[in-house]
Amino acid sequence: MGINEIISSGRAVLGIEFGSTRIKAVLIGEDHVPIASGSHDWENRYENGIWTYHLDDIWTGLQDCYSKLAQEVEERYGTKIHKLAAIGFSAMMHGYMVFNKQGELLVPFRTWRNTITEEAAGKLSKVFDFNIPQRWSIAHLYQAILHGEEHVKDIAYQTTLAGYIHWRLTGEKVLGVGEASGMFPIDPETGDFNKRMMAQFGELIEEKQYPWSLEDIFPRVLRAGESAGVLTAEGARLLDVGGNLEAGIPLCPPEGDAGTGMAATNSVAPRTGNVSAGTSVFAMVVLEQQLKKVHPELDLVTTPAGDTVAMVHCNNCTSDLNAWVSILKEFAESFGIEADTDQLYATLYHKALEGDADCGGLLAYNYFSGEHITGFEEGRPLFVRTPESRFTLANFMRTHLFTSLGALKTGLDILLQEEKVTIDQIFGHGGLFKTKGVGQKILAAAMDAPVSVMETAGEGGAWGIALLASYRIHKKENQTLADYLSNQVFGGEAGVCIEPDQKDVDGFNQFMKRYRAGLAIERAAVEAMR
Repeated sequence: MGINEIISSGRAVLGIEFGSTRIKAVLIGEDHVPIASGSHDWENRYENGIWTYHLDDIWTGLQDCYSKLAQEVEERYGTKIHKLAAIGFSAMMHGYMVFNKQGELLVPFRTWRNTITEEAAGKLSKVFDFNIPQRWSIAHLYQAILHGEEHVKDIAYQTTLAGYIHWRLTGEKVLGVGEASGMFPIDPETGDFNKRMMAQFGELIEEKQYPWSLEDIFPRVLRAGESAGVLTAEGARLLDVGGNLEAGIPLCPPEGDAGTGMAATNSVAPRTGNVSAGTSVFAMVVLEQQLKKVHPELDLVTTPAGDTVAMVHCNNCTSDLNAWVSILKEFAESFGIEADTDQLYATLYHKALEGDADCGGLLAYNYFSGEHITGFEEGRPLFVRTPESRFTLANFMRTHLFTSLGALKTGLDILLQEEKVTIDQIFGHGGLFKTKGVGQKILAAAMDAPVSVMETAGEGGAWGIALLASYRIHKKENQTLADYLSNQVFGGEAGVCIEPDQKDVDGFNQFMKRYRAGLAIERAAVEAMR
């Protein structure tokens, strides 16, 4: 009855995140504990050489996700959602969404997964003396300019997926600073887009004589806790096709999945970090000071509060692993064995712990798409072994778990060994950590550092953006986001910690020697299989 009253009186907070394969909604109460959820599965499309989602996919997915949450609320608590205390939207970062003055999308949405901006990213990195990754929005814009794409002259607004959804629902052209830091570099002093670099970009394209500047077409940058507008009547109808949701609900700044992962794991303070491992994988470490030099393997973004973060981002993580599990599920079903998916994952993941420390000489690459850290514009999932390799199920599964973190370890070694960055706490979250203890143990071996997983981490980014929405309306005067999360949300919870096993650490390092040497095999596969 208490939850019923919280919902009916409009005191619950809603967070919705658009992940790569799932849109998830989480409703939380005043104690920040989830009370209902809904989800919608979706998948990117590969069309005309571009990874994309159609606009219809976005809206039908959002509406289905929200309607499932609303249905669960009605079934469990006997009430409808009419009002909410706050709402937050987040999504996979980066990519390219540009609109004309009429608000029409000029070219299909180019997602973070596209590694087609190498020329632009390289030139911008030199001009700015700042690493600009291929997936960043500014790299996509400049690549379109270098290609002479006709639509560029008509751009009136450029944003990200999270920014687009927020704009349509509120009318506000804004972004949270963490999300904005994946569009264009942020000045850590101002918490806004770097003015020097914006001027440099203007000089770079001056001869094109476009009728806009970056200041004209970019969204306004907001820090966590700032007002980002309210749900309009049109936005309410667009979100809730049932027509029950009222307008006027305040929204927090839209954030990216990196920022929501930091919030969901209480890792927004310096010397903390987290690893999100799902379709893609990234590590975020909040820095005490700026890095000594520019590293193309490391991105500099920010927390939702604006603190500088070193980010190691890899396009590929569990997709190939999931594909192999699906094959094994199909094998079981061909014998008439109905295998529960969660149980199958748990069984196979635990089997991996029985394998040889270095995976018995097996090797795999999980490259569904390109991987910039290792220099690949395209990928080919690949499994290879020698006649002498110990080809067992345990080693097979261990290999695919190891390789899911192979590209990530390449970047982390630079951050931890070369830059000597100190980390007090690392938190793991995402699908790789769903089976208790296994992914966590593998990550501890890869980082040679203790890794913690919280019970709440399974709620993921949708819960993280709900926490940011809650901070928007409940924070005390001058209360920082780090303080709010530590005291109001987590209350000292540190999660379950696993220390690295030296045998696993040595085995992972041995595997990585094989991994680096075998990149030539992956290169040959890309060239041969067109």
